[in-house]
Amino acid sequence: MPRFYMPPEWAPHQQTWMLWPQRSDNWRLGGKPAQAAFTRVAQAIAHFEPVTLGVNADQYENACNRLQHPNIRVVELSSDDAWVRDTGPTFVINAEGELVGMDWEFNAWGGLQGGLYFPWQRDDQVASKILQMERVKRVRTPGFILEGGAFHVDGEGTLLTTEECLLNPNRNPHLTRDEIDAELQRYLGVETIIWLPEGLYNDETDGHVDNFCCFVRPGEVLLAWTDDDQDPNFNRCQAALRVLQKSQDAQGRQLKIHKLPLPSPLYATAEECEGVDAVEGTQPRDPGIRLAGSYVNFLIVNGGVLAPSFDVPEDAQAETILKQLFPEREVVMLPGREILLGGGNIHCITQQQPQV
Repeated sequence: MPRFYMPPEWAPHQQTWMLWPQRSDNWRLGGKPAQAAFTRVAQAIAHFEPVTLGVNADQYENACNRLQHPNIRVVELSSDDAWVRDTGPTFVINAEGELVGMDWEFNAWGGLQGGLYFPWQRDDQVASKILQMERVKRVRTPGFILEGGAFHVDGEGTLLTTEECLLNPNRNPHLTRDEIDAELQRYLGVETIIWLPEGLYNDETDGHVDNFCCFVRPGEVLLAWTDDDQDPNFNRCQAALRVLQKSQDAQGRQLKIHKLPLPSPLYATAEECEGVDAVEGTQPRDPGIRLAGSYVNFLIVNGGVLAPSFDVPEDAQAETILKQLFPEREVVMLPGREILLGGGNIHCITQQQPQV
């Protein structure tokens, strides 16, 4: 029996964790538009389950006043930025049935070789702070860098990830693919790992799978998709499809593959970029850079699915497909542009804590 088991996202949650955006060299206008977007996400989650949102001391009063909701708890928890999917703990269950938190080593998506900012030590402390707050056992992974958005599990022994991210030399250059397989199996209790070649084009996380492909239930995956052979994502989608078609999950099933259209190409406006502080060592914001917009970046909550919308024609089609895939859940589309401008979306800014 494996030491640990990671419940799938559709298993019951005790709560969802979030962090408050304020980093002015990533979020425009001092983070105020992003704070409004995060508030909408937190309130939407709170309709289904409790939310705990961590905030730096200088923004504590502001966040408390914006997030007045009986199902939202605001706590002082300092961080460098608001991507709790990647900086918070990955919750698993041990062989005794207790909740445990994996505290992955974090280097801001690449450290000094392409990472998105420096320093990042407060982000690397987020997981341990959350686990202390919840009195949950902590397992630190020294020498193994990983982000929660870099993998997806089906709860039945299968994990999805991308070579573009996990084999990137800016993460774990001392480990081979087989050794990374072994680490994932050891910490997450999975048996079968499906490696997609790449994630979405221009994804500044180096191709996190949670922006590209995810499980919707055991044996079924949802893949971001374009039929436009001029789109830089076309070959990425085709390559992923070929791998998925040839793959079996840990239970020996052929995967059923659903496709979710990508939104029309999205770009930041010059005005949006001018609202971001220009700081050396931080990811540049430029109107010429295509944004890695994707509807796959949704969160499953108790009784619901929260997905981003972008005010483009594909929004309605994405909503229809999600409603077909999750007939037992309420699908809620939330404005995702402001979150996307910062480099991710709803799944990236949330982390579920399973009910034990």
